[in-house]
Amino acid sequence: MKFRFLLGAVALVQSLAMAMPTTTNAQERVLRAVLDAELQVLDPIASTSYITRSYAYMVYDTLIAVNTKGEYKPQMLESWEVSADGLTYTFKLRPGLKFHDGSAVTSEDCIASIRRWGGRDGLGRRLIAATKELVAVDAMTFRLVLSRPFGLVIEALGKPSSNVPVIMPARLASTEPSRPITEAVGSGPYTFNPATWRQGDRAVFMRNPNYVPRSEPADGLTGGKVAHFDRVEFVSMPDASTRINALLTGDIHYIQRTSPDFIPQLRRNRQIKFTTEPGLAQQMGAVRLNHAQPPFNNPLLRKAFQQLMDQEEFMAGTGLPPDLYMAGCYSMYMCNSPYASDAGAEALRNVSIDRAKQLMREGGYNNEPVVVLQSTDVPVINAIALVTIDRLRRAGFNVVPRAADWSTVAQLRWSKEPADKGGWSLLPIVWFGYDLESPLTHYGIGFNCSDGYPGWSCDERSKTLLEQYVTVSDPVKRREIAFELQARAHDIVSVTLAGQYSSPAAMRADLHDYIDIGIPIFWNVRRQ
Repeated sequence: MKFRFLLGAVALVQSLAMAMPTTTNAQERVLRAVLDAELQVLDPIASTSYITRSYAYMVYDTLIAVNTKGEYKPQMLESWEVSADGLTYTFKLRPGLKFHDGSAVTSEDCIASIRRWGGRDGLGRRLIAATKELVAVDAMTFRLVLSRPFGLVIEALGKPSSNVPVIMPARLASTEPSRPITEAVGSGPYTFNPATWRQGDRAVFMRNPNYVPRSEPADGLTGGKVAHFDRVEFVSMPDASTRINALLTGDIHYIQRTSPDFIPQLRRNRQIKFTTEPGLAQQMGAVRLNHAQPPFNNPLLRKAFQQLMDQEEFMAGTGLPPDLYMAGCYSMYMCNSPYASDAGAEALRNVSIDRAKQLMREGGYNNEPVVVLQSTDVPVINAIALVTIDRLRRAGFNVVPRAADWSTVAQLRWSKEPADKGGWSLLPIVWFGYDLESPLTHYGIGFNCSDGYPGWSCDERSKTLLEQYVTVSDPVKRREIAFELQARAHDIVSVTLAGQYSSPAAMRADLHDYIDIGIPIFWNVRRQ
């Protein structure tokens, strides 16, 4: 019935699409995409929002990138060399790189960009802290000298997800990291003019005619970024039904996150196809706890909330078909990943509301408000929030939902105010596997005792283990440390896991060569 209603509404969607102002012409090759949130921030260093990351991959480029095998390859770089003692890295840019304003990309731009990123990102901060010297050798070559062993230099500079270490002109990279820049001057395959950006409508990217792709075929985030479309539009379309109708009529060509209710019907439509989201391209539903404010500054009350995390109930609540989620995954690093482990997960296997109530009594819960930041425009996050609210109430917590779109929630989550003064207690969230594959990039582990990501958990044992992880070169020992860090994260309840799942993108069947890595990138893809 829902599907027939959608088909009946096609005429309305067509009229809406015709009414939307546009400057495209008949000769332009245009791709229109609806991503999982509306673009709000144009600075991928000041924001960890995935929509800003998607914008960044259109406009900027990176020194190093990772392919579908997890290998790190030169991207803006022509090459790099490492000294015998592992303390000196020499990087050489490939020739012909230019920013969108026509200026050449130089070593000074790279150095300033690395330092700005390193002042904000968790992994970047650790790299900068271990750096003795970061200097230009000449316009095309720069050198990084470590003051102590740091075995993750290449992985840090090739970090695929938020915050992505993009390269921008030094004049912009000199901006304090927490102060968002509003210019969009990168060297990537598309350009962006903020003056044409219509918030609430669309963000328009134009093919960069001066971009020189690498000669290698595109593979993951590496290789030749060939832009086959003259124009790509990120279209704001919050209503799920409207998105689906627009996809069916061809007014929209790509939807990053398909509302789970519509997946079975769309799977039967030959004009639509889905991505597969292999490996770390999958997502983890989670709830981040605010350790800085009552009630979850109390360890026993965090344990009480942990007992509410019935993953089967959370995943069923999303409406996803059962073949798209796991029945139970307790690995902080994602199941089926190199660091997958059940370390510290004993208490999570048989969670119980009755046990949660007992821990609430032991922890002296006194009806303090529990403010849940509920992102209403991202279907899976909203579903996780609704299940969270329901289970909190069943346990006896005084729940105060705070509903808003994701862009608003993304700002509210940085507040350290008490819950009754605009602050928050719980943040239902979705994280990509790329962000969780390492303790140093994991939002619930790597940002321990840091202001780099909201939640503000701080554990001294985790701090020591993270330092050991950075310096140890033996992969077996590093793996053991990662497992212990996971056990600590479960023990202090820095974050709770709602379940691992795949939320595939839907696109028109005439789009080909889309790179399926879980991050929406629109180079390489073409229409046939």
